[in-house]
Order: sequence, then structure tokens, then C-alpha cells
Amino acid sequence: MPFRIYEGTGKARVRPLVLYFSGNAFGAAPPRSNDAPAALAMAEAGALVVEADCGGPSCNMFPGSLEKAFDALKHLFAKRKRFANLRSPVLVAGDEAGGNVAASLALKARDAMPGELAGQVLLSPMLDPRMVTISFRSADDIGLQQRWADGWQHYLAKASDGQHPYAAPCLCTRLMGTAPALVMTSDDDPLRDEGLDYAECLRLAGVSVKSKILPAHLGWTGLYDGRDGAWRAHVSTEFEQFVQELPY
Repeated sequence: MPFRIYEGTGKARVRPLVLYFSGNAFGAAPPRSNDAPAALAMAEAGALVVEADCGGPSCNMFPGSLEKAFDALKHLFAKRKRFANLRSPVLVAGDEAGGNVAASLALKARDAMPGELAGQVLLSPMLDPRMVTISFRSADDIGLQQRWADGWQHYLAKASDGQHPYAAPCLCTRLMGTAPALVMTSDDDPLRDEGLDYAECLRLAGVSVKSKILPAHLGWTGLYDGRDGAWRAHVSTEFEQFVQELPY
């Protein structure tokens, strides 16, 4: 599995270890020539970030890509001493379609390895295949809407997959016991409402949740194209505070 490591400059003895998934709406991402700004933001906050590409032969389709992601998570736990420290908290993170994978992994980890995952970081997660939220329907960028519609159609090869909680976490009715979450979005984000709705569902299930809505002028939606912006410093700050408050 292709992967890339982002190593921060933090001096903490126990630094967090993050398994990160980028977006691209479940499409086949071209080879990355630059670093992912979201991964850099977490590394700058002192984490060691492992970006994994779980597309491969499964072509980003459910459940194949999620199974590969879970294998990557188990490997990271097994090799935790090599990457960081045996006491390092392990988190999953992702943006857009990668946020879906991270949220799904948090659910699967709760069921298969309860109590092991320290947290989940969801940056404008792509969670709702129905695509009916107000922020989604109000989006001016028709190209983005079509990209997400095509992405869902590709990811959910069978119609019944759309009802599986690991495929569409926003439809999951059993969220209790899931790892603490940091959910970030922005005022101008088409995926804003589904991310905030999921954060509220987690909160109502007794999960510790921190949600943050950034103002529109920070260029947050550049996240979808891997473009850097003023938002990156805010992700770094929010991530650092989130990790400091984790009960590990």
C-alpha cells in the first residue's frame, strides 16, 4: 500500500500517531507531487502522520477500500513503537471522502478493537449519499456537486451498500462508544451540514465531540483540490488542542 510520512518538529515524549486519508471523492487520485496541507497541519502540531492510499485494486469501492484501511490501521498499531511510541495515542483522520473512511474506521475500530482508537479527525467528511442538506443544495459549484454524486455512485457499487453504517456513517443509529471526534468545516462549505449533523449525532450518543466552523474567507474549500490556505494554521491549532484534551 502506498504511504507517505509527515514528521512534525514537536518535542513531546509521547506524540500522537495519525493514520490519514485524503479526499478525491472516491476517485482514483493521481500520484501526489506535493504534500497534503491537512496532513502537514497535524504534523506541525506535533503528530507523526501516515498518509495511506487505500484505493488500489479495489478502486475505492465499498467494502474493499475500507477493509484495506482497517488493515493499515491494525498494522500501525502493531508497528507503533517503530513509528512513534508504545504509549502514543493513535487517531484516524481524513478530509472529504477520506473523512468518510476515517469515520467508518472509527466505527469499525469500536466494534473490532474497542477502546484502542484514541480519536477521529473529520475535515468536511463526505458522509451522506442522499446529498439533500441545505448547504449541499445551496452550493454554487455545480462541478463539485456532480463530482460527489459520481463519487457516491462509484463507491456504493450496490444500492444496498448505502444503508450500511460503515459506508454511510451518517445513517448509523448506534454511535455510542465511538472514539472522540474533532469535526471541522467552514461557512462556505457544501459539506458543512452533513458534517455538523454527524457531530450532533455523536454528541447525542454520548461521544465527546469538538466541532469548529471556520469563516469563509480562509479558503477552506481549497481542501478539495489539495490547495493550501490560511485554514491550515487553524486545523493545526484545533488538532493540537483536541489531542491535549484526549483521555489517554
